[in-house]
Amino acid sequence: MDSARRAFFLVLGLVMVGLGIVGAFLPVMPTTGFLILAVACFARSSPRLEAWLLNHPRFGPPLRDWRHYGAISKRGKRFALGGMALGYGIFLVSSRPQWWLALLVLAVIGIGAAYVTTRPAPPA
Repeated sequence: MDSARRAFFLVLGLVMVGLGIVGAFLPVMPTTGFLILAVACFARSSPRLEAWLLNHPRFGPPLRDWRHYGAISKRGKRFALGGMALGYGIFLVSSRPQWWLALLVLAVIGIGAAYVTTRPAPPA
């Protein structure tokens, strides 16, 4: 891979890690989703940073479960679905959308929730 492409994926991976860190403190941003994207970027740019994320004591296990099994833990699903519900509630209260927009956003969140709930649990 040429150096410009590696640099692009490295910077993109670092941005994803930054967004993941922000997501650790904000209930409406998905930490693990951004870190999954960061690992994918680092796989194309920096094996050292990829290994660092995959071996991280807190974030490594869910990232490895996703990579190897496409799996989300029950705890992860609860947090993801709770964050989606909280985010939708904040959206409804703070923006008071028209009914069609509220239904559209609910449909998009529902698709995301269906995807999360249909992922398998990691093996024990």
